[in-house]
Amino acid sequence: MPSLPHYSLELATFASQLQLNDVPESVIRRIEDLLVDWFGSAVGGKGARPVEIMAQFAQSMGPLFATNAISGQSEIIVLRTSSSPYLAALANAAASHVAEQDDVHNGSVFHPATIVFPAALATAQAKGLSGEELLLASIVGYEVGIRVGEFLGRSHYKVFHTTGTAGTLAAAAAVGRLLQLNPEQMLHAFGSAGTQSAGLWEFLRDAADSKQLHTAHASATGLMSAYIAAAGFTGAKHILEGPQGLAAGMSSDANPNKLIEGLGTRWCTAETSFKYHASCRHTHPAADALLKVLQENHVQIEAIKTIEALVHQGAIDVLGPVTNPSTVHQSKFSMGTVLALIAQYHFAGLKEFADHFQDELIQDLRDRVVMTLDPEVDQAYPQRWIGKVKVYLQDGRCLEARVDEPKGDPGNTLSRDEITEKAQRLAAYSGGASPTEMASAIDRLFKIRSAKQLTSILESK
Repeated sequence: MPSLPHYSLELATFASQLQLNDVPESVIRRIEDLLVDWFGSAVGGKGARPVEIMAQFAQSMGPLFATNAISGQSEIIVLRTSSSPYLAALANAAASHVAEQDDVHNGSVFHPATIVFPAALATAQAKGLSGEELLLASIVGYEVGIRVGEFLGRSHYKVFHTTGTAGTLAAAAAVGRLLQLNPEQMLHAFGSAGTQSAGLWEFLRDAADSKQLHTAHASATGLMSAYIAAAGFTGAKHILEGPQGLAAGMSSDANPNKLIEGLGTRWCTAETSFKYHASCRHTHPAADALLKVLQENHVQIEAIKTIEALVHQGAIDVLGPVTNPSTVHQSKFSMGTVLALIAQYHFAGLKEFADHFQDELIQDLRDRVVMTLDPEVDQAYPQRWIGKVKVYLQDGRCLEARVDEPKGDPGNTLSRDEITEKAQRLAAYSGGASPTEMASAIDRLFKIRSAKQLTSILESK
């Protein structure tokens, strides 16, 4: 009887041995786009209270004197300072997840950028590595993290924030590739990262700050796991599929084949979606469907009696507990708030949430929005995120619309001009960088493949 594959080892071997010339040019271009998109979210986090707390913590724990590459060459973007790779990853991962504009992979329901880039960039800056090395490591992180998220399945996501759990392995893979870990060392890095996986959705009920902690912890923990593996620290060799591994403790529908299917031929990186609205991705399909109704029928918010969003179960699980949001961030997980903002402003961006989520007009319509489980939408999820709405008008009519690919999905993606505009909008909102500074940084990031040695993206102040 043939033995089962050693799934964790096969994935670790792929992560250790992938070369840039193995990767299609279209995927390399995609990771460049995703890097710029992430940078906009990182700058956009400046000034947010949870981010400032995490960044100041990182700075206070860091070296007093940046005397060598290990102690202080890794950039903390929102502070315009530098620290150790571990602490820079921690701060930048927290910063890039608060605006709710960082990317997402549909099938895994995982946000790769906010985990992978902070860890990879911090390591590459500390070690003086090249732009090509950063891009390759980032692709490795995306490929591993997305596959781990798909492996853990829908049951996992119902309770666990997959970005915080699968993210530890994504960061370990990216940093492990930069440190040139061999397959055995990479497997040990996975073992250490997986045993530290964490992140629970309970925070949404209290409007707590935990989501930024999830990303900070996952990115920094993955980085640490790779560094200690390079020094000889060992980890569980079957951390993903073992009888007391990640799936055994955190999933009831795990599929180990998801870990290794299509390695080197299917590029999960290219499947990753950009986020157009500044809200939980579960709200985007319905938001785009509602926008279609409004634009095609010239409907004003005053004409709307109720809105029914036809959704998948994951949306109900995550968004359902948020009925009366008390903070800007919590309001981004309220389907009613998002659709009310769309109805009034035709866009749910940072300014709309910050300035209007508590407006009487928005709250009134928010309380007249319902979510209904739709069999077609639920069956397609998570591979496809279909948007359907029914808009019931005051005059008795019911208008319906559907969107098969929300704005930002690979088949309805953002252009480089749109990515640039989005990054500039995030920076302008937070005050994290001037338009000139952002233009210069974005230009450098789009051309990062040619960089021989990575330095700070933003100049110190």
